[in-house]
Amino acid sequence: MKIAVAKENELGELRVAQVPDTVSRLVKQGFEVCVEAGAGLGAGYDDAAYKTAGANIISDPALLWGEADIVLKVNPPGKRDGSSEIDWLKPGATLISFLNPLGDPTVTQQLAQRQVTAFSMELIPRSTRAQSMDALSSQANIAGYKSVLLAAACLPRIFPMMTTAAGTIPPAKVLVLGAGVAGLQAIATARRLGAVVEAFDIRPTVKEEVQSVGAKFIEINLEEDTTAEGGYAKQVGSDTQELIRQGLSEYVKKADVVITTAQVPGKPAPLLITEETVAEMKQGSVIVDLAAESGGNCACSEAGKDVTSHGVTIISPTNLPSTVPVNTSQMYAKNLLNLVKYLAKDGELKLDFEDDITSSACVTHGGEIRNERVKQALLVVTG
Repeated sequence: MKIAVAKENELGELRVAQVPDTVSRLVKQGFEVCVEAGAGLGAGYDDAAYKTAGANIISDPALLWGEADIVLKVNPPGKRDGSSEIDWLKPGATLISFLNPLGDPTVTQQLAQRQVTAFSMELIPRSTRAQSMDALSSQANIAGYKSVLLAAACLPRIFPMMTTAAGTIPPAKVLVLGAGVAGLQAIATARRLGAVVEAFDIRPTVKEEVQSVGAKFIEINLEEDTTAEGGYAKQVGSDTQELIRQGLSEYVKKADVVITTAQVPGKPAPLLITEETVAEMKQGSVIVDLAAESGGNCACSEAGKDVTSHGVTIISPTNLPSTVPVNTSQMYAKNLLNLVKYLAKDGELKLDFEDDITSSACVTHGGEIRNERVKQALLVVTG
């Protein structure tokens, strides 16, 4: 089977779907691997490194896609010079990538119409068996780490307590909202830098995880069920959201740094910090909103921009994992490698739709959209 590693063409995207180390492993598994020329440059890997690993370098992207049995990408397929990357795929080919199937289900629809078998890395189940393939977690881990560094660089004071001849400087107070993978890593990073950290999540089951990485867990009594299938946070009603905003307000006002990570798959990010609360924060405080791309947890966030509101700096990065492309590419490449090895038997993809990993992640096959949530999302978009 021929595996193609495509070059990413989204503005600011530096990651690559495979690194030379994982290419070498695929070659040893019996796959023929073709890499688009320049695909790894953003992550520090030149074409020579891929050749040494056993890959063929292809300059023509249409040829690369058109001859591949499996195409590996980071971002959903798009357009190049007026041509659709989806149209380059041969019917029966397999695409494995982040596809944003709940946010933009029309891409999934086009893949089904093209008779492409597509696996969405967002839909890998959160289970022990699938842990080595869980790309959402691997990328969120780095995003949580980097978010604290952005805050520390912007904050006009230091994180750790420091005792000097000039007196004692108290530690910074950091508040993390959302204790998924990114939130937990943000807590751990802020603690390593010496901050005092508090954290909140609508799922009470994560309290022990929050405490295990060194933060105090903020408890707000909620009557509504807050945990969805797979352990994700559930979208809650407007009354519950207002109760959460009110309960968090005093904690936000006292914080030097607030890191927000709360998101619900396929839904707008919940509003956790109002402009009124921002106005009552300390001058020079910093908010890093990791949910800005899906609407933002802070009312003052503007996706992709750093803004100042009421003396508070609000940083709203998009695609934060791409700012650490060496490590995120390594991790994502390993996730894809493990998935391909899991799906391939004797050099061929053999799909068992009774298997939970295959059935969860496969969004299109045989000309049909297989995932019910994606079907519902498409109905909303198309009416």
